[in-house]
Amino acid sequence: MSEKTGEAAESKPEPKPTVAELRAEIKQTRAELGETVQALAAKADVKARAKDQVEQTKERVRAAAVRSPVPISLVVAGVVAAIGLILVVRGRRR
Repeated sequence: MSEKTGEAAESKPEPKPTVAELRAEIKQTRAELGETVQALAAKADVKARAKDQVEQTKERVRAAAVRSPVPISLVVAGVVAAIGLILVVRGRRR
């Protein structure tokens, strides 16, 4: 016949795993499966992911506000002045 069958006949079969080895392998597989399920559940939880994103954005805005050279009160005063100017101009047109 072919050489492959001759080689297969000459190779030694792998020894059967012991019960302890099988149980250890099952335990490892269950742990990996549990981690995979948790990762998929976290990805599927859109509400929690959205909350996390909002919190991250809040932190970035707070950090930018602290680093900003322009104080927030000055920005608010500028906005109020702009609104006042718009109201005065609109009042004169009537």
